[in-house]
Amino acid sequence: MTSEQLHLKKIKEHIEEIDDAILKGIEERPITIGFHCSACAIELLELYLHKLNKISPGKIIKHDWFKRPLSNQKILPLIERKLPVQFKDKEKIYNLIYAIEEKRNNLLYGKSSITDVKAVLNAFIKLRKLFKKKFEEEFGLELEFL
Repeated sequence: MTSEQLHLKKIKEHIEEIDDAILKGIEERPITIGFHCSACAIELLELYLHKLNKISPGKIIKHDWFKRPLSNQKILPLIERKLPVQFKDKEKIYNLIYAIEEKRNNLLYGKSSITDVKAVLNAFIKLRKLFKKKFEEEFGLELEFL
């Protein structure tokens, strides 16, 4: 299985789990929402950067690199130090992933609120739509499950 096929398989599985959690009720599935939105966001970004030839096929991006930088931070954000690449809509994509990652650990390990679950899910839905459009327009890749 190629790297692209593996990414697509994982993305499809994450989306199926998210969709199932929505059907069962997001207030009942905060862990599922937190985990799969985070993991899928990273898979989507990896696939996109592989398709752009910005990273090698074996490169792995870690979700914990997405800690939102502070306004007065003097050093480069962690993601910029670990992954110094440029691409269109990078800031928009990173901001949506930051929004997911800010709430991820609380959904997985803490006492999450429905507001947190909705915030993660809304950020993921925006990211999902953005990547769907990018894959179609930039690569002619229509992903029916996105």
